Amino acid sequence: MPGKIHQWPLWPEYSVDTRSSVDKDFIDAKKAIISEYGPEKLKQGWIRICKQLESITDDISRRGNEIIPVCTSNVIENGFSTEEEQRIKKAGCVVIREVIEKEEARKIYTDVHNYISDNKGTISAWPAETPSMYEIYDSPMQNSIRSNPRHLKAQRLLNKLWHDKSGETSPDPLIYYDGVRDRPPKQVFLGLGPHIDAGSLSRWAAPTYRKVYEAIFSGNPENHDAWNLELRKDAVQDLFKAPSHSSVFRAFQGWTALTPSKAREGSIMLYPNVQATISYMLLRPFFQPPKDKSDIMDASKWTFDDSDSYSFPGTEKDLSQCLSRTSHPHLRLEECMVHVPDIQPGDTVWWHSDLCHAVDPEHEGVENASVAFIAAVPTTQIAKKYIKQQLADALSGRQPSDTQGTVNETHLKGYKGHEGFSEEARQAFGYYL
Repeated sequence: MPGKIHQWPLWPEYSVDTRSSVDKDFIDAKKAIISEYGPEKLKQGWIRICKQLESITDDISRRGNEIIPVCTSNVIENGFSTEEEQRIKKAGCVVIREVIEKEEARKIYTDVHNYISDNKGTISAWPAETPSMYEIYDSPMQNSIRSNPRHLKAQRLLNKLWHDKSGETSPDPLIYYDGVRDRPPKQVFLGLGPHIDAGSLSRWAAPTYRKVYEAIFSGNPENHDAWNLELRKDAVQDLFKAPSHSSVFRAFQGWTALTPSKAREGSIMLYPNVQATISYMLLRPFFQPPKDKSDIMDASKWTFDDSDSYSFPGTEKDLSQCLSRTSHPHLRLEECMVHVPDIQPGDTVWWHSDLCHAVDPEHEGVENASVAFIAAVPTTQIAKKYIKQQLADALSGRQPSDTQGTVNETHLKGYKGHEGFSEEARQAFGYYL
């Protein structure tokens, strides 16, 4: 199977018996959903999603990363074909080649590497023992990619995959600041196993966010529309403030490759089905597994839990939502987390904000694996408010509020500000909000 993990990494397992925390917020969220939708609807949804996952996981296990749509740069000007759009919406992810020209991306990488080196000791990075995730947000190199006309067109194209009848949003992209990765060869990285971003407990606890998943909680997970921006635009993703949680809705998270990567060489792994994954994850806390481990895959043997239990496997309020083989067995993660196809400098990888993904723990390549994290963010009221403040902060030397960073980037060697931006770029950066 192309893209399959050759050996499951030493990622944490979230025991089905582990309680997240003695925390009333967990209990209240669970009780609110049971009260609103009723036990029978939740039971119905559980049986249906586990049944649906049987065929989905068989398909992913057989086809591997061939399920991930790969588009040429022609889509930037011509748009997605009907077939491409259907495949992207089902998988929840896509690779778009050569959004940035290869040699330009290579040059940007050299400049990023030097920028980090020139400001060593000032720029923060993690993990502490083997830094590779650099907390820089307003460097000239990042801004050259963000302001690139082709990149902005790609973001707008991706935003248009979402629909909103309210007329209160626009696919016009806004730039959400995120960091850069520069990972040396042979560096093991276990810090980002299978997880879903955009909040964790907030999906259950915040009423506006919970509403997004009404079909799932109503017993019909197969009817969940993962592309409805009308509901998603008002969702509070960061009910529990933490650097792991974006306050802004990202239609697609994404990275732009600055160097080559492939399986076991610092790549990224995706679970290429968005509707089923998020449905299963959201229903999982309402059920306890059978005592007989041989019955684990039989959804009918799981017990509905309406007690004052605060068991939300893989859920911590200040972290992204984590998943594991033990806690989420019907996802068959070991078979269904697949590496994206081989990536070249200038290629981009995009994934739905509800998609399960993980960073390749291995890097057996010969050169650094480097990417710029740049998302596709549509224009919403929440986004406009945040991006306007983000711009004011950047111009004053403050790092974005979501990151809780404290470095004054205007003092970094090589900092250039926003000189030379086109009108389109200035709009995306929030100058006219």
